Amino acid sequence: MLALAAVTASAKIDSGSDGAPTKLNLSGSFEEQRVAIIKDLDGGKVYSEISAKERGDVKDALNRISGALQAPSGVQGLTEEQKTKVFNDQELVNAILTRAGEDSRLVCTREKVVGSHRPTTQCLTVAERRRMRESDQDTLRQKNRIILRGNN
Repeated sequence: MLALAAVTASAKIDSGSDGAPTKLNLSGSFEEQRVAIIKDLDGGKVYSEISAKERGDVKDALNRISGALQAPSGVQGLTEEQKTKVFNDQELVNAILTRAGEDSRLVCTREKVVGSHRPTTQCLTVAERRRMRESDQDTLRQKNRIILRGNN
């Protein structure tokens, strides 16, 4: 519960403008952080891999936290149950944004195309690379099943 008291304190916010994901920081001004997170969500670069459902979940949680903190006495005026709800919403937002930020990270590699000596740079997000790997594995499994059926 001590962490909730720090929500209203002002401090530096982790901004997504440099490509790093923004997430709720317990030592920062909540309203500034909420605006920065929504800007990053709507911008589509920092959280490019976040689903529409998760995007809505984050915005709903931010709105619930904002509503709870509108009381004139701030965090100190919240009941234990309200503090717990705010804390749980903070955890939800941080979990979704951390995972989405990691999946949206761009990774570039230099590869030589078959038949050429000239290397090319291929940049994909972590999630795109994972989807390609899973798709390739599924294709190999299907081909192996076809080959095994043909031998019987």
